[in-house]
Amino acid sequence: MLTLVLAALLGYLLGSIPFGLVLTRMAGLGDIRQIGSGNIGATNVLRTGNKPLALATLLLDSGKGAIAALLALWWAGPEAAVLAAGGAMLGHSFPVWLGFKGGKGVATALGVLLAVSWPVGLLACLTWIVMAALFRISSLSALTAIAISPLTGWYFGGPLVGGLCLFIAVLVFIRHEANIRRLLKGEEPKIGSGKKKAA
Repeated sequence: MLTLVLAALLGYLLGSIPFGLVLTRMAGLGDIRQIGSGNIGATNVLRTGNKPLALATLLLDSGKGAIAALLALWWAGPEAAVLAAGGAMLGHSFPVWLGFKGGKGVATALGVLLAVSWPVGLLACLTWIVMAALFRISSLSALTAIAISPLTGWYFGGPLVGGLCLFIAVLVFIRHEANIRRLLKGEEPKIGSGKKKAA
């Protein structure tokens, strides 16, 4: 039990590293929380106009989730990996360093899914790419990709992975509440719309 608790804590601490905030400050772009949606994730970093920085944020946010899950898997097995993955999601969404006000978890979720069950992660990534190409709306692409993951997770990884995917989906949808409202109103900004305000 102690091992599982430590795995979850490890995941939380890794997940709570706010790479979007750190990178934009290092690049001299100020506080990303004062730009666009105020979110610390890659989509909002893209609103600064710095595509390489947004890509770096995407890779690092994905990587921290994957590393948390893989370290726990190597250390203590599949159950620990799932708890570390869930911890990383909570850390990114509610980081202690930022007053528990973090990102929406999509990039971290994709990294976690690729690490825990690569077919599930790959299908989620492909779904995001297809939806983004068709509709050019990041939130819609993300929500669709995450929504299918409990089904694919259960199919490829059984109850353990399926349960993790369901937890991730619920968390991501909660974090995207404002985006969902704008989607229903047809007001959600499209990819590449610049610094348009999107709270």
